[in-house]
Amino acid sequence: MQIPDVPPQLLAALVEAAAGQRLALVGGVVRDLLLHRHHQDPWRGLPDLDLVVEGRAADLVERLPAALANQIGRPVPIREQHHGRYGTAELELALPPECGGTWLIDLASARQEVYPRPGANPVVSLGSLEHDLARRDVSVNAMASVLNPHGAGVVAAPELLDPFGGQADLARRQLRFLHPHSLRDDPTRLLRAARYAARLGFDLAPEALEQARATLRAWPWDWRLGDDPAQAPPALATRLRMELELLLEREPWPAALALLQRWGGCALFDPGLQRDRTWGRRLRWGARLGAPPLPVLLAAASDPMALVRRLQLPHGQQALMARARQLEQHLPQIPWPSPPSQWCGQLEALPGGADAVALLIALGVQPRRPLLRWFWCWRHVASPLGGAALRQRGWPPGPALGAELKRLRAEELDRQCQP
Repeated sequence: MQIPDVPPQLLAALVEAAAGQRLALVGGVVRDLLLHRHHQDPWRGLPDLDLVVEGRAADLVERLPAALANQIGRPVPIREQHHGRYGTAELELALPPECGGTWLIDLASARQEVYPRPGANPVVSLGSLEHDLARRDVSVNAMASVLNPHGAGVVAAPELLDPFGGQADLARRQLRFLHPHSLRDDPTRLLRAARYAARLGFDLAPEALEQARATLRAWPWDWRLGDDPAQAPPALATRLRMELELLLEREPWPAALALLQRWGGCALFDPGLQRDRTWGRRLRWGARLGAPPLPVLLAAASDPMALVRRLQLPHGQQALMARARQLEQHLPQIPWPSPPSQWCGQLEALPGGADAVALLIALGVQPRRPLLRWFWCWRHVASPLGGAALRQRGWPPGPALGAELKRLRAEELDRQCQP
């Protein structure tokens, strides 16, 4: 099976290490290869290879060094990181330059899963390739190219497994969930659909859109908005945050968020986000100011702090939102217009900092003009004389020297800047 840029020796070594267990390429590589070959989509490249093996992935990893040395003719350095009880592994293979150089391999055991209740983490056990495809999100990602059909010991003519009609959905450029309860079991699949749709130029199939709307109307999870954020199921908490991070960091997020909102999916976070129409402006301003995108996006929620606790944002981002909120409450007490020195002195005496000001600017908080001027200009203005120069002029170290530095900076602010 010829895949652009993938050295055949690498696939041969992986099949040899599988030792008779069926080994398959899965996910994006199969989807993108079919789109490229049969639907004239551009080849998107391969940052890594996703493979699934029937049996324990850890056993294949143990046999891989000898197989690579056999196929390539020299030892290949391998860095590996294992996850979970079934030995799922991330591998970094330092192949020689003529074989493509460094390759990243995500290798997993074929698994099957059952959701004990909607939104919970699934109960996972070893399974077949067919079981593994059945646990995926949409049909175009539920295809596999088996490198060694019937457990052959060498790479053979590949066998395409397509139990859910993924090829037909590729031709229609549609995303279809695998079963009627896909979103009830795991609503993060809707975010993944938005990511794929934005990247590939797809849309939800009509029945998938109806499933999304019906699921969101029913809201079948035990936890509901307004309940204790700490009790939210993983699919409405940490997994939802992780999918949103991927959407914002790796995808064309304007298209992805627009699709998610059109489908009603922003309600998974908060009704306020579903109604919000200013997220594009906020995120663009946030990127310009260096503000982290998650707080910028989530600040439009009905109860932002409850939402960030539920999603378990990093503590630094939660603290940033709290500081920005506190700073916003004090801003009306700072008179404007006023001399730059007066405005800066009062702002800088409050808890906040430049990152909190950046967040408030991205959110459109007023008064916008002095916030912008402070962020881009005023905060960078320093006293024309530093502490060392003042000590040379006879100022002793201590509070009086600090007060003089502030006075000189204030004069410089008012000299350089206009309100």
